[in-house]
Order: sequence, then C-alpha cells, then structure tokens
Amino acid sequence: MSELFDEVNEEVRREQLKRLWDKYSLLIIALAILVVAAVGGWRGYQYIEAKKAAEAGAAFDRAAELSEQNKHAEAEAAFADLAAKAPSGYRNLARLRMAAEAATRDPQAAVKLYDEIAADRSVSGPEQDLARIRAAQLVMDTATYPNMLQRLEPATAKGSTFRHTAREMLALSAWRANDATAARQWLDQIANDGDTPPSLRSRAEALQALLPPVAKS
Repeated sequence: MSELFDEVNEEVRREQLKRLWDKYSLLIIALAILVVAAVGGWRGYQYIEAKKAAEAGAAFDRAAELSEQNKHAEAEAAFADLAAKAPSGYRNLARLRMAAEAATRDPQAAVKLYDEIAADRSVSGPEQDLARIRAAQLVMDTATYPNMLQRLEPATAKGSTFRHTAREMLALSAWRANDATAARQWLDQIANDGDTPPSLRSRAEALQALLPPVAKS
C-alpha cells in the first residue's frame, strides 16, 4: 500500500513540474540567456578595460622616456594625449606629468595646469595636494604669503599626504614676509606632528632659531 502511495505522489509531482514548465519555460529560458549574456558582457568589459590600462601604461612609459631624453615638447604632447584619452588613473598622472613638462618651457602655464588639477574634484585628494605643492614651488620666490596660504592650506590638514612639505613651505613663506607669528604657527605644527620626517624637523628647528624671540607679556 505504501509503495502505491509513493508512486501516486511521484506521479503528482511530475505532473506539477510539467505544468510549471509548460507555464514558465519561456521565462526560465529567457532568464538563463540574460544571466549568460550578463556574465559574458562583464567578462568582455573587464578584458577591454585591462587592455586599455595596459596600452595606457605602455604609452605612459614611452612619454616618460621622452622626458628622460630631454625631449620635453614631445613628452608634453604625449602626456597631453594620455590626459585626454587614458583611463582615469593614468589620465590624472598624465596631467601631472604634462604640467611638469610645461614647466620646462613656461612656468606660468604649468602653474595654470597644476591649479586646474587642484580644483578638479574628480581627482583624488593626494593628487590634488601634489598639484598644489608643485604649483606653489613654481611661484615660491614671487608669491605673497597670503597667496601661498591660499594655495597650500588645504594640503596642511592632519592626515594629508603632503602636509609636511606644505607646512614647511608656508613657514618659509611667512618668514620671508616677516610674519613671525604665522611662521611660528607652521613650525609648531611641524614640531608637534610625530610623523614629521627627521630632515624636515631639523630644517624647521633651524628656521625657528632665526625668528625673533617671543615678546613676554
């Protein structure tokens, strides 16, 4: 008797599955095709992106070689092409290198390029700060302290990759402007940051010694 019930149940299940298949077979097949197509599309996208990155890397190396050969005009053009066409990672690096090449012929043009990078919110924080540092280095001898402060203060924040260099440049700019108060502010930040490199700390201490003594109240 139990075997008979088992056979009946099995037959019922087969009949239910058949009805379900008859009703939803097209939907199931369509979903399967979509899954296969999606996986294939994703794999294809990954392949294309990897190929683009490899091509951009090779082009970046060629442009860097031109720079090393002092072919700065050609290197600048090559980096400009990468900045326009390469994937985002290489694009931002190419923009920085293009500005560096421009500095060899026209420092003010390079400053403008660096300023554009620093103002571009699509660029990562460290790359923005590096652009600020590079631009400030080019105008260091002529810019006023307020101008240097405007350029570099965003890069001095705690945790910023280039904060040590930015603070040192601002301390030096303030010292040149005879603003001892501002110079001490930046020198104190250098001294109180446990991650300040030893060589930079030594330079800061030397600059501190050149400042006039703090007036006692």
